[in-house]
Amino acid sequence: MDEQTGPQYAEKRGNRRAKIAKPLRVRPSEPRDDHFEDLPVSVNASKNGIFFQTRRDNYYKGMRVFVTFPFTSAHDPMNCEYVAEVVRVENLPNNRFGVALHLLMTVNYSTPGSKRP
Repeated sequence: MDEQTGPQYAEKRGNRRAKIAKPLRVRPSEPRDDHFEDLPVSVNASKNGIFFQTRRDNYYKGMRVFVTFPFTSAHDPMNCEYVAEVVRVENLPNNRFGVALHLLMTVNYSTPGSKRP
């Protein structure tokens, strides 16, 4: 008999994950979603994805969000913001949720060499 240690999922990751604890800022990108600003810390990340834990219960599969990773402050010119999609939401102990994001594209508000007002 084949012994299983946990649920079996089809592996969809194209890149390896690295355990990295960095702050991030997550905000909904769709007007239909109520506005919020979540400031969790990443559990792991790859070139195309981020996994974090949160107490917010309003994430859902398919939700589009803006993600700043890593996040230091709202006025840091080195912030890199992405458009991402929630690909998985896990129920965790202690009223927490695990959220997996797939990074879709970088959001650039200005082009190189341009000046901001």
